[in-house]
Amino acid sequence: MQQIDWIILAGTLIFIVTYGVYKTRGSQNVQDYIRGGNEARWWTVGLSVMATQASAITFLSTPGQAFHDGMGFVQFYFGLPIAMIIICMVFIPIYYRLEVYTAYEYLESRFDRKTRTLTAFLFLIQRGLAAGITIFAPAIVLSAVLGWDLTTLNIIIGLLVTIYTVSGGTKAVNVTQKQQMGVIFFGMVVALVLIIQYLPQEITFTKALEIAGASGKLDIIDFSFDLENRYTFWSGIIGGTFLALSYFGTDQSQVQRYLSGKSVRESQLGLIFNGFLKVPMQFFILLVGVMVFVFYQFNHSPLNFNPAATNAVTQSVYAPDYQKLQQELEGIQDQKQEISIKYANAGKFSEGDRETFKAEMLQLNEAEIETREKATQIISSANSNVETNDQDYVFIHFILNNLPRGLIGLLLAVILSAAMSSTASELNALASTTVIDLYKRNVKGERTDSHYVKASKWFTLAWGLIAIAVASIADLFDNLIEVVNIIGSIFYGNVLGIFLLAFFIKFVKSNAVFIAAVITQVVIIRLYFQDIMPYLWLNLVGCFLVIVIAVILQLFLPQKPATLITKDEN
Repeated sequence: MQQIDWIILAGTLIFIVTYGVYKTRGSQNVQDYIRGGNEARWWTVGLSVMATQASAITFLSTPGQAFHDGMGFVQFYFGLPIAMIIICMVFIPIYYRLEVYTAYEYLESRFDRKTRTLTAFLFLIQRGLAAGITIFAPAIVLSAVLGWDLTTLNIIIGLLVTIYTVSGGTKAVNVTQKQQMGVIFFGMVVALVLIIQYLPQEITFTKALEIAGASGKLDIIDFSFDLENRYTFWSGIIGGTFLALSYFGTDQSQVQRYLSGKSVRESQLGLIFNGFLKVPMQFFILLVGVMVFVFYQFNHSPLNFNPAATNAVTQSVYAPDYQKLQQELEGIQDQKQEISIKYANAGKFSEGDRETFKAEMLQLNEAEIETREKATQIISSANSNVETNDQDYVFIHFILNNLPRGLIGLLLAVILSAAMSSTASELNALASTTVIDLYKRNVKGERTDSHYVKASKWFTLAWGLIAIAVASIADLFDNLIEVVNIIGSIFYGNVLGIFLLAFFIKFVKSNAVFIAAVITQVVIIRLYFQDIMPYLWLNLVGCFLVIVIAVILQLFLPQKPATLITKDEN
């Protein structure tokens, strides 16, 4: 990185933090600090909801996933627009009518305190872990690529986010996320334009898509019912809908974003805006990854994109074997370049020649995969502790090795802005849930608004430190964007089922729901660790399991109707 990159990177981050602190100074009441004074317009709500979900993991992992596996991951988001419509029709009107600060307040009025506390506790566990991962994700990649100390990076990212989140609460998160999403969109568009420009002169964008399609990277929809395949149309439209319902409807990090809306209509418009823009945005990010794949059909790439893996093997006795494989890979890539150009210009040839070129491309792709697998085995032999899965390093490797000066700093700012926006929402929601659902319900005596604002700030700081601690001891999974969704899928289905029971199945009372929720959570955790089904289906199974168990228990555990409590008693 050059001096101009450091200036752009530092300037962007300092501006965002300073702007957030300045714009939200003086928040002295709970309404302002937790619900942002209910001033947000629909575009602010929509961008804030989107920025909360689009963490650094999205911009690190998604292009790498497309590079290796193609566009199929976009099916994961097919259920999201459906979920947005349901939340707008059912969840938002109820939350606004009850004037709640958190989603879990409603559960005490419908059931009892222990059910509210259990659900809030489940949220705190999964979102606390996720907050650490959203810090850890960019930190470990930047550490490996730039040679920075990992713990130091975790602390820097965590503290930057914590500063303005403590200062301004929900309003600080909302106003800074608009700036962050602006940086993110601009940076990703610039990256795509540059990738296309870097292709050989005769390879237009259309021809690049043809090459990607011939290599199987544009296979978007899979209608199979194969449970071995994580991403199909059905897992996305069914499992993805339940995951999105759980996440956007019951996860306080999202609920808090649209509860800050100026009105029910503004919140609903914001969610609809997010629902119909999110799928194209993810498609676009995956397309960037596919274009990186096409770029490397005409340029040499390393056997493994993780610098730490490469360093580990080159400093071992396996270095000669690894170097031999690198030469084999370069030979394969030279052949791929020749065939890719022929295929792109296939209009000059017969249809039979075109199919021959496509078959040769696929054969060379298989040869490259086999060579990379051999390299992975050598890396593991050299150092069994080093991470060999390089999906999260593909895009950052392209950025650092191919973009011009200045734009490297911009793209790194994109990654760190995404990390900050998502983590800020999580810390804000964790603190709000802790104060409203746990602290306020158990503190004795009357307390002023100022007291609860101060408590929220201290809990924000505490959760920021916890997130930094989780990030510092976290381990890299196969793919970072998957691990965040896996963590959510383990808990979200259960929580969604509790809310659906509260909304629609009125005869089920508190004790049946509480016992069913505990049983369901144990079963879902067991199902995940036994790897019985793809993780997306855990959302559906968890939701239906808690509903069925609660209904059955209610038939055997009749209770007196729960006494409704008023808003003032909260």
